[in-house]
Amino acid sequence: MKSLILSITLVVGLASAVIAQPSAQNSGASFANFTDYQKTFARADESFKRKEDTLQKQFADKGLKWPANYIYLRSFKYDSQLEVWVKSEISEPFKLFKTYKICALAGTLGPKRMEADYQVPEGFYYINEFNPKSDYYLALGINYPNISDKLLSDSLRPGGGIYIHGSCVTVGCIPLTDSQIDEVYILATTAKSQGQDYIPVHIFPVRYNVPRSLNYLNNLAKDDQSLKKFAARLEDAFDYFDKYKQLPVIMVSDNGEYIINGESGVKTKEVKEEVATVKKDRVQHRERKITDLAESVHQWPQYPGGGDAFMKYLDNLGKDMVEYLPKGTRKAYVQVEFIVDKDGVPVNFNVLRGTKDDDFIDELINRLEKMPSWKPALLNDKPVAKKMVQTIAVETPEPVAGR
Repeated sequence: MKSLILSITLVVGLASAVIAQPSAQNSGASFANFTDYQKTFARADESFKRKEDTLQKQFADKGLKWPANYIYLRSFKYDSQLEVWVKSEISEPFKLFKTYKICALAGTLGPKRMEADYQVPEGFYYINEFNPKSDYYLALGINYPNISDKLLSDSLRPGGGIYIHGSCVTVGCIPLTDSQIDEVYILATTAKSQGQDYIPVHIFPVRYNVPRSLNYLNNLAKDDQSLKKFAARLEDAFDYFDKYKQLPVIMVSDNGEYIINGESGVKTKEVKEEVATVKKDRVQHRERKITDLAESVHQWPQYPGGGDAFMKYLDNLGKDMVEYLPKGTRKAYVQVEFIVDKDGVPVNFNVLRGTKDDDFIDELINRLEKMPSWKPALLNDKPVAKKMVQTIAVETPEPVAGR
């Protein structure tokens, strides 16, 4: 199986398969270092004046060397915590500096898969932007969507603009108080000045070593095999760091799944075996054996009439599917993957998440299989097969109040 490196341990400098271009806030080549550049912005300068001295004292109290040459951020959604780990040398184990309380939460457990779903992402990221003029006081951007997200999320509307920021409000970010983001922003700025270009940010659904949190995740995922598998892969990375206090090597397979240290890991293997025992008698749908699926293309598949026409098609399909919603369900955001083959025919439809009702799924796929042919993807001017992931909103209209 082919795989792409998403992030790798600090031993080799946290290489990434996709390197974001620096924003205006990330510039500063004409300054002595990145810290001096950030201090040219009023908020960042005030933060350093307020907090740098107290941070140095906190480091001294914990026996840590200031400033940290390397930092690692680890966030837990259900537990509403953001940890900052630090170290001075690459070969050293990380040491916990501080745990901050995340002051607001949007969405629920599980990865972010579409724009405006209010979900905080889950997975493996790095800081790709410093914004000292944010609408939310100070902000550190993370590189959502990463490679895995781009393969598994809505192909046209994956969303973006995810930050660790102040102001204590959120619609899918990681919010802290202004006093807290002062410290995190300074720590990230000084680490970048020390030469750490890629600061890892790992976002987990729960603390896997806290029974109450793990029980909540297990109950949520008990009927959602895709969520269970995803959470197990993240747990493998969590376990590795907790054991060695070093970052695991994280890669992405050609189907978007994370690979931890070159293998699926203990927890993931356990879940795979469990999923393999689940058998369903399902209606047979149109499928093709496609062995030359393109990972990257020069031109994506095009629906007849373009992107707006496809959005209209999905909106109409969502309205038509309302009557097939399971009893007691008023809305569902159904994520579907399919392949536009090199002849433009959409095939191999599969519902990834949003519902487990077999009758609903079969009816939805029956309708999707009547979709018109696309203009296929192009690679080196030749048509190729390309996987698509889309989300269909199926929502019962609110009743209109009578006079």
